[in-house]
Amino acid sequence: MAVTMTPAVTGHRPAPVLTTIGVLTFLGFSAVAGGISMVAGRGVAPPNDWLDGIPVIDSWLVPGLVLGIGFGIGSLLTAYGMLRRPRWPWLHWAERLTRHHWSWIATILIGLGQVVWIAVELVYLPQPSALQAVYGGVGVGLLLLPWHPAVRRHLADRCGHHA
Repeated sequence: MAVTMTPAVTGHRPAPVLTTIGVLTFLGFSAVAGGISMVAGRGVAPPNDWLDGIPVIDSWLVPGLVLGIGFGIGSLLTAYGMLRRPRWPWLHWAERLTRHHWSWIATILIGLGQVVWIAVELVYLPQPSALQAVYGGVGVGLLLLPWHPAVRRHLADRCGHHA
């Protein structure tokens, strides 16, 4: 599978682009750490009795995998995509659909997922946490930052993909 970079990969990146990359990186590393902790059942994993009020889930394995792989690795991959703008053939559909690099829509989807994740936590977990406010803000930020004109320009499709 060939990977190509857009020509201006090493050029100046506006502050909103760097902010978005920073937020994705923060979420990525902290979600990988949290996911590992949940899967291993140690460290900062929530108490097992919190699972009693959550339908269908009987261990922290699935939430830990979603957190670590989906939000963790997904956010880090998206941050890399926004930073380097690689062109991967299997993601051309997203670029044709949005007329932006695939990392643009990936950021929005991660933000939406993060907001939903926090909403589910607020509904089902017995004890609210300040971290929910932090990560809820991260989700809202990732929903909004891609719409900033500088981010849209940075990720605008320059390879001629059209919807």
